[in-house]
Parts: sequence; C-alpha cells; structure tokens
Amino acid sequence: MDFSLWSAMYPSDTICAIATATAPSGIGIIRISGKDAIAVTDTIFRAANHKKLSEAAAYTMHYGFIYDQDQMIDEVLVSVFRAPHSYTAEDSVEINCHGGPFILQKVLKLLTQKGIRIAEPGEFTKRAFLNGRLDLSEAEAVMDTISAQNEFALEASVKQLRGELSQLIRTLRQDILYEIAFIESALDDPEHISLEGYSEKLTEKCKALLSQVETLIASYQNGKIRKEGIYTVILGKPNAGKSSLLNLLLGENRAIVTDIAGTTRDVLEEDILLNGMQLHLVDTAGIHSSEDTIEQMGVEKAIEYANRADLILYLLDGSTPITEEDIRIARIVQDKKVMVLLNKKDLTQSIGEEDIKSILPRPVAILPISALKGEGMEEMAAILKDLFYEGEVTMNDQIYLTNLRHKQLMDQVKQSLLQVLHSLDQQMPEDFLSIDLMDAYKNLGFIIGEEIDDDLADEIFSKFCMGK
Repeated sequence: MDFSLWSAMYPSDTICAIATATAPSGIGIIRISGKDAIAVTDTIFRAANHKKLSEAAAYTMHYGFIYDQDQMIDEVLVSVFRAPHSYTAEDSVEINCHGGPFILQKVLKLLTQKGIRIAEPGEFTKRAFLNGRLDLSEAEAVMDTISAQNEFALEASVKQLRGELSQLIRTLRQDILYEIAFIESALDDPEHISLEGYSEKLTEKCKALLSQVETLIASYQNGKIRKEGIYTVILGKPNAGKSSLLNLLLGENRAIVTDIAGTTRDVLEEDILLNGMQLHLVDTAGIHSSEDTIEQMGVEKAIEYANRADLILYLLDGSTPITEEDIRIARIVQDKKVMVLLNKKDLTQSIGEEDIKSILPRPVAILPISALKGEGMEEMAAILKDLFYEGEVTMNDQIYLTNLRHKQLMDQVKQSLLQVLHSLDQQMPEDFLSIDLMDAYKNLGFIIGEEIDDDLADEIFSKFCMGK
C-alpha cells in the first residue's frame, strides 16, 4: 500500500488521551502525540529548573507542576520523546500525574482548551502503523499483549510484537513475488528467458510454500485455545455436583450448593488458571425433563453452551446407577471432546467404567473425583494437558496464529496455492499461474497491512482501548 498517500489524507493534528485506567491510583498518565505535543505542553507545564520542554533532549523526564494560568493543578513528571523515535514516530509527551480521575480529567481539559484533540480508541497505535513504526500484525499484537490473561497468550503476543510472524509473512511474500516476476519476465522476453522445465520447479516451490502455510493454519486452533482459554462447559443431571465442582475449581463459593436438585437454573461463567492452563468455566443447569418453564429454559441454554464448548466436563453421580438423564447427556456430548468425571468417589459406587462405556462407546477420559472433598484435581489437570497440550503447557519456537483474521487470510492463501498446483497439473497457460500467485501474495499482504483499505484499518483500531 502507499503509506505516504494514506498518511497525507489522515489527520496530522495533535491528539491526547488518558493512557491509564480512570480509577483512583498512585499514578495516572496522559499521552500526547503530534507536531504540537511539546509546544502545547510547555504552555501548561512549569519545570522546577525553569527550563522549557522544547529545549529538552529526547528520552528525558522532567519534574515540575501543571498550571491553569496561575493556579497549580498537580505535581508531575513529564517525559519527552522526539520524532521519529517514539511510539507513534511523532513528537510525544507523557504527563505522569497523581492518579485521581478528577485530576486527570482536569489536565486533559486544559490540553483540549489549547486545541489538542481527544484521541479515538487505538489512534496512537494507528499512527504508529501509518508512520511505519509497526506493521498491522504487530499493531494487533499490542492489544493482544494488553488483554493477555495467561502466560502463553502473553508470550504469543510478544513474539508477534517482536515481528516474528511479520518476518515469516514477508519471507513467504518474497518467495512468491520472485516466481511472479520470473513468469512475467519470461512472458515478456521469451527469447532470453526460457520456461522449459519451470513447471516442475514451480510445483516443488508451491508444495514447500503450501506446507508452511498449512503449518500456520494448523497452529490456529491450538493457539486460539492457549490464548483465550479452554471453553469448558460442565454438564450433568441435577444434584450431580456441578456447582460443587465449580466452587472447588474457583476456590470460593461462587455457586449455590444445596441438597435440592435443580438449584442452578441459569448459567454461571468464570475464568480460572489450572496448573498454567486457562479455563473459561461454564456451570449450567442440570439437564432433565421438567414442566417448570424456567428450568426448561435453563436446560435449553445448557445444551446451547455445550454445542459451543472446546471441552465438556461430563459429571456423573457415581453413587447412583445410570439414569435416562445420564443417557440423554451422553447423546449431547457424543461428538465433543469430553472428560467424564465420576463424582462422589467418597461414597459407595454404583457406576463402573463398563457402565460409562455402554452410554459413551468411543474412548473418553474417565476420572473418579470427589468435588466435596477436593479429590482428583491434580489428575484432572494432567488429563487436560494431554487432551489439549500434548502434556505440556509451554511456549516453543513455533509461530502460532492466534488471530481469526490472520487464519482466514491464510485459508485464502492456501486455496490460491492449491489452484496454482491444479493449473500446473492441467498444464494451464502461465498467465493463470501468475494470477493465483498474485492472489496469494496480496492475501499475505493483508495480514501485515501491506494490502489494506481504510475501512478495515478503522475496524481493527476501533477495538483498541483509549490511550493506546
């Protein structure tokens, strides 16, 4: 894309925003970026050493006070960053105030009165992208880093922020562009550039490219689960111990537990870390037949959540024989990734593995537990690691796709490369090869922002938080 043209059309005014949470805290930061950032801050900041920020060196911090005319507003530290060596590649200032929301808003109002505009969500990072400071995948990694909720999500986003995905995409694009250029050159100058034997070479090259693309696509599901957590739905008949299990995993009494069947009528959702794994837990109403309209709505909602789950924790009451309700639940989870938890192991057992296999004939993990006494949780964590992480919850050197937009574009790249291989097999004219190679090249470019339009950029950056 032509960044210079887009940058010329994009507003070049100076923007500001509160970059920290607007809640009482020790420190609150106001970020300012643009050509007037330093000059305007000079009009409200008085340094203790009486020097102007406009005379300060880059990457320096200055102690002083914010004033509204002759009234002192706050005691602050001000950081100065000069273009192009700043986050946005523009002149930038960060005012470190005391973290009271009222103080921050008052300083922000002073800036707007001086003609500085309040930034839109994600506008600082958008400017970094437009000014070539970050590519689009790196910009998206900024928000992923902020929203990371587990170790893997953080490491994956940091790797992407370092440009590891970008570098791989650029390498793939470079390889494809070489082939496009060769074909075009050969078609323009057939006397000097021969295509004899080229089909075989291009076939091998496309297969190698396809292998890399398929590896990235295959990484998405694993990467998504590691980043967002395992969407885990607890299913079972009433009084099987679902709420007790939820409370045990949370380490608190989040769900009401009674001896009365059907206590849980709605859905409870919580996030937990279990031995390094993030689980988004959903406790549902007990599945059973009922004339009660509210209970039946809860059962329908439980089935709806189960259909979306990455994992079903199917809880059976081991102290009672298999019932029709258990069989009904087994039908619901038949095609899902499921772990059978045989609860109440502290009581006399009425269900064995053969009983479970009679209603769930395919191989599934079966684990006796006691939600009441907290028994079986370590074994459960070990089984989960085997089911989702091949026994380890660690980040290796593999590059993972964790962004749905990237995965969808990679799917299109795959289809384009498959079409090239099909055309080669059918001995189609080279023009057809060039068209499909160019499609693959462009779709790779959409990932890093080399090929992008305004609407997509606006949509992506609108999801960012204020001040970033």
